[in-house]
Amino acid sequence: MKIHDIPGFPNPARIRIVLAEKGLTEQIEFVKVDLFAAEHKQQAFLAKNPTGVVPVLELDDGVFISESIAITEYLDNLDGKPVLTGTTPREKAMIHMMQKRADDQLIDAIGIYFHHATPGLGEALQAYKSPEWAHRKEWGERNLEKFKRGMAYFDSVLATQPYLAGGQFSVADITAYCALLHAAFVDVTVPASLPALAAWQARVAERPGVKNRSGQ
Repeated sequence: MKIHDIPGFPNPARIRIVLAEKGLTEQIEFVKVDLFAAEHKQQAFLAKNPTGVVPVLELDDGVFISESIAITEYLDNLDGKPVLTGTTPREKAMIHMMQKRADDQLIDAIGIYFHHATPGLGEALQAYKSPEWAHRKEWGERNLEKFKRGMAYFDSVLATQPYLAGGQFSVADITAYCALLHAAFVDVTVPASLPALAAWQARVAERPGVKNRSGQ
């Protein structure tokens, strides 16, 4: 199998944590995609993923799977022993509910802020981020506020349980953790007023699958 991504970026980090948690890292060939040169917006990459984002999982039979949650589902269930996406109907429902919230309120929100209200990844990619839109910076800043509200929400969740979906570490935690990594890159960190979220972040950072993931 191959993963088309770029090391050190938030969405690729999500999958690299999954690989480490599942003990699959050594079975993967990593193919670097140059995001700074907007390689993921060119036709050769779009043939693999029409939405033009990384990561993309390439199976040995030539099938391409994109979207981090879909890749996670595939990798987590390869051995028939899922540990990140749930086993019972209730677990699956809770995990996917919180995963959706982490996507919407955290990783997507900080990504919109990064690409629209800051220089983002530079000039080559700006052409694909609505540079002609007069309100793009305002849109980015509104999403930063959404991200901050999301942090407060997840702090309230973690004040009563160890992980986002309950008692077990899941893909929802991976998504939220990588969103915080992205936020820290633009100097947005967990404030002291959110102690449960800060404590959770510190605990997750010490997990072997997080601490020893590839591509850091």
